[in-house]
Amino acid sequence: MRIVFFGTPEFAVPSLRALLEEGFDVAAVVSQPDRPQGRSRSQVIPPPVKVVALEEGLPVLQPERPVGPFADELRAFDADLGVVVAYGHILKPEILAIPRSGMLNVHASLLPKLRGAAPIQWAILNGEETTGVSIMQMEAGLDSGPVLHSIETEVAADETAGELTERLAELGAEALIEALMMQQAGASTPEAQNHAEATFAPKVSRTLARLDWSRDAATLARAVRAFDPEPGAWAMLGDQEVKLFGGRAVNAGGEPGTVLAAGEMLQIAALVGAVEVAEVQPAGKKRMPVGAWTRGRGVEVGQRFT
Repeated sequence: MRIVFFGTPEFAVPSLRALLEEGFDVAAVVSQPDRPQGRSRSQVIPPPVKVVALEEGLPVLQPERPVGPFADELRAFDADLGVVVAYGHILKPEILAIPRSGMLNVHASLLPKLRGAAPIQWAILNGEETTGVSIMQMEAGLDSGPVLHSIETEVAADETAGELTERLAELGAEALIEALMMQQAGASTPEAQNHAEATFAPKVSRTLARLDWSRDAATLARAVRAFDPEPGAWAMLGDQEVKLFGGRAVNAGGEPGTVLAAGEMLQIAALVGAVEVAEVQPAGKKRMPVGAWTRGRGVEVGQRFT
């Protein structure tokens, strides 16, 4: 089976490595272009998937958009199957149809739940007790194709999006190999999704990541974990933006947004209860333990976040 692999971030790396380790014929890798990073935007960084592909001696395609001449480049690899893992672009039907057996997608939810760009963040935001990965046959709709295989996992009470992403990346690689093995053995039966049960996980915006202290502590703590490490749940302290990490709900009370404790841990009152955070990132600085910030007089009891 000749495969073209589409992927960009670290989340996709375990799936690519699993394909190679299991002896699948990966003909080429398609990734997004290298992007400038850092404050000065002077350093151009390749995507993690490209780094692995080059280490393995695989051809790499990096179209700005996977349209136009890219279709001819893809056809040249004469692929049986496309595998898409967090590529970052919506593929048009004419691209999906190029591999003889179409394309499979590794999606980080139990479809039809949490279709869309940010299923991991929304699983935590929504307080889901379980989530998982689905191997889906891609079609024109948004994550709406038949599911070949899925694996479920619990969401830990204090798990951050970063931690859950790492786990689901490995689980996705496992599910992908199992789905391909079943397909090769003729034991794969794609199951149509129940569209009436679909829920959605839209892209995370800066506005969504701003903390609203008029909400209860459990909801706010989930938001802190859902946006850890990126983009970081944030609030204003005076005229300074501060990102908060390591959130959990605690039994304490006060005027919403008010700092109740500022030592090695930071407690901030919510409408009901309080949020305790372990790390912060003031604007223009690196992420740091709360203790380092409070010792530097970055915050004091009685101040108020908005």
